[in-house]
Amino acid sequence: MRTYRLSPAGRRLTLALLVGALLIWAFALWSFGSTLRISYNPLAFLGSLRASLGAGIGLAEIVPALLMLALIVATPLLIWNLLEEWAAAYTPAPDGLRFESLGVAMRCPWPAVRAVRPVDDDADEPLDELLLDADPTAQIANPLVRFLHRQAYGRGRLPIYPGLEDRDELIADIRRHLAAPAPTGAARAAETPAP
Repeated sequence: MRTYRLSPAGRRLTLALLVGALLIWAFALWSFGSTLRISYNPLAFLGSLRASLGAGIGLAEIVPALLMLALIVATPLLIWNLLEEWAAAYTPAPDGLRFESLGVAMRCPWPAVRAVRPVDDDADEPLDELLLDADPTAQIANPLVRFLHRQAYGRGRLPIYPGLEDRDELIADIRRHLAAPAPTGAARAAETPAP
């Protein structure tokens, strides 16, 4: 069984996106604090917040602060998503597709996989996803990691990242397993060796 991971070019792209996301998050934190004139020092935070609210916050401060607050909340989700992509490993096996990443270990049995479909045909980088009948995220032991994975992809989908090495081979292997007929009871009995 072969395991498919990100190619060196895919790793470089993911690393560049990760650095960009960290820079955006740092800028959002700095801009939020300077716009509202608050200090992130734990001892001075409440006092600076009270002083800022007491001085009055105008519309010129509220709009950029809300935008920066949205970036402060959303960027860590993007960072985790990029880290999950960085560590992603797909292993097609006779019983199903195994997906592993940061704290994520799921097995998607072939009968539970409905289809492989492209997410966006017009994208520069191809991104496909598996549509699943069952929710494999219940197999993720850590509730925080389960929440983060569901937040990014939902319960019934699994992404096949564009930067995977031999990605087309992986998709062809998945499609081969989906096209193979499921063994019937008599065929299964014939396949199992006698004791």
